[in-house]
Amino acid sequence: MANARFLMAGAIVVALAAPVLAQNLGVIKQRQTIMEGNGKAAKALVGYAKGETPYDAAAVAGLFAEMSSGAAKFGTLFPADSKTGGKTEASPAIWDKKGDWADAVAKFQADTKAAAAAKPATVEAFRAEFGKVMGNCKSCHESFRVKLQ
Repeated sequence: MANARFLMAGAIVVALAAPVLAQNLGVIKQRQTIMEGNGKAAKALVGYAKGETPYDAAAVAGLFAEMSSGAAKFGTLFPADSKTGGKTEASPAIWDKKGDWADAVAKFQADTKAAAAAKPATVEAFRAEFGKVMGNCKSCHESFRVKLQ
């Protein structure tokens, strides 16, 4: 009888915890999807910046707009209960240095929004916007990312 109660209590705990765990993994997946999109966009933008790809102002504007759209959502995808799980690369610094994190996200949002709005017509104008946006990526990855082995 005691074993049955113990098993029942365990089952209840698991049943109550499962939605929370699923939600956490969902948030982690959402931010990973945004970062994958940013990575693909950045790779394409590097081609334009290096002159490896003929400059296409419309394509560049679309890539900046894609990054800006992801950036607008990004800051909300780090609730306290999503620190671990799902092979997250999010550093504990996100939660330990909330002010610094909020500032970094706000700067990324502003710079990607400005780059998208600029719709640079020339490769020179593009490179100026590109440098601002990529500076955010580098800074954030150094301060707020844990590289998985």
